[in-house]
Amino acid sequence: MASGFFAILDDIAALLDDVAMMSKVAAKKTAGILGDDLAVNAEKASGFASSREIPVLWAITKGSLLNKLIILPIAFLLSAFLPWAVTVILVLGGLYLAYEGAEKIYEFFFPHTHSKESFVADGLTESEILAIEKERVKAAIVTDFILSIEIVIIALGSVVEETLTTQIMVVSIIAILATIGVYGIVALIVRMDEAGYKLIKKSKKENSFSKKVGTLLVQALPKVIKALSVIGTIALILVAGGIFVHNIDFLHHFMPQLPSFLLEFIVGLLVGFVCLLVVMGFKKIWGKLIKKH
Repeated sequence: MASGFFAILDDIAALLDDVAMMSKVAAKKTAGILGDDLAVNAEKASGFASSREIPVLWAITKGSLLNKLIILPIAFLLSAFLPWAVTVILVLGGLYLAYEGAEKIYEFFFPHTHSKESFVADGLTESEILAIEKERVKAAIVTDFILSIEIVIIALGSVVEETLTTQIMVVSIIAILATIGVYGIVALIVRMDEAGYKLIKKSKKENSFSKKVGTLLVQALPKVIKALSVIGTIALILVAGGIFVHNIDFLHHFMPQLPSFLLEFIVGLLVGFVCLLVVMGFKKIWGKLIKKH
């Protein structure tokens, strides 16, 4: 009786050990897209009045958790009954990620003329500001839904050969850590300038250490968000390229002399710009058809 009990404990310990190991692998594979998720959400959560930043971010976080509660059961059902669909969705998601990365590079060299929304503009009533916030939160949750699909599918793809129990535990851990980690860091980032202003305000001397630190925090916020955007773009291309190289046999054996990360970047970049050209061409054709009618 006791031996049976200890055997069960041993099995549980072995399972948890496997889950911990697989979670590390899945975390490494999703790290790239988490970088982009971080950059996107830091940008979307900034620009509000100081008192509204955390409430807005909390609303987006709750939406992100709901997204994952919707996505996870569907992903596990696909893995159990249509395992080939996981690979198909993974590759389709790779096309989207590659396109998004290429679009960001194109936007950098050929920026569109658009003005950033103001959430603290003079003349807006409280109800108007709240309405703008609500729309911004909705848009952020939709974006999070797309990124959450990719995070879940990439994590699932890394453990697709394991048992369903292991898949559920590993992917659920990654989904929870992704939400807490990303939005926790975003909260710290968007409050950088507020912390800086408080340090400057408390400083009594012109050249005091606290004032220098406060000024640094205030000036660093837009630079941090911009740096995250660049890092996130590179990560998107690498993640997309990795999906293609590891799931398409021809690409897996293509140019074996190249380092894997360089091959993945080149493949992701090429596929991304092909997707971008296709989308741009489709938009032009669609625009002409609409004008004719």
